[in-house]
Amino acid sequence: MTKVSTKLAGTSFPDKVAYHTVRGIVTVFCRLWCRMQIEGREHFPKEGPFILAPTHRSIIDTPVSSGVYTKRMRFMGADKWWSNPYFGKLLTALGGFPVSRGTADREALKRCIAVIEGGEPLVLFPEGERKSGLVVQPLFEGAAYISMKTGAPIIPVGIGGSERAMPKGAKFIFPRKMYVMVGKPMSVPVVEGQSAKEQREASRQLTADVHAELQRLFDVAQSRAGY
Repeated sequence: MTKVSTKLAGTSFPDKVAYHTVRGIVTVFCRLWCRMQIEGREHFPKEGPFILAPTHRSIIDTPVSSGVYTKRMRFMGADKWWSNPYFGKLLTALGGFPVSRGTADREALKRCIAVIEGGEPLVLFPEGERKSGLVVQPLFEGAAYISMKTGAPIIPVGIGGSERAMPKGAKFIFPRKMYVMVGKPMSVPVVEGQSAKEQREASRQLTADVHAELQRLFDVAQSRAGY
């Protein structure tokens, strides 16, 4: 099994320019074409990294997520997208980092932890791959695990309307209203001396709490997007 390196390159000035340029274009497009509105930006920490945990109903959720925060965030992607060196450089500039398909979960988690320890926010879709419908599906515990290992809070985000704007299989974005609800930071302190069992229970409880809050935010966002 091929392992991924947990070492991440720093952010160069050209990368920052590319990221903010593309982010600005995408955000303006979504605001004009999809009448996208964002609520709850005041919930972002004033300093320090965090884990952005959005709902996932469309391929455009990734660029939409980049528009909710003013600074550069990092996104995990399948390493196949880096097979072309030029496209790979662009993805890296836009905040992406590769994880090998078939790699053990712990290696991907190490890569995510490296992002947080490097001081950068991380975007992690806790439902995994794109889902469909109005119900938030069971979450993977990766976000809770990373939060507990690094101390970075999880910020849940409900993205309403993205599935109508660009459903699975669509070739272009429809002018459907989108609404984004940013929730309050969520975390659980890891008490020194906790057993592995206690930490696992805390991780499961945090995941359950994030799931409940994601559903609440998603319901509000969908309603305000016209569902």
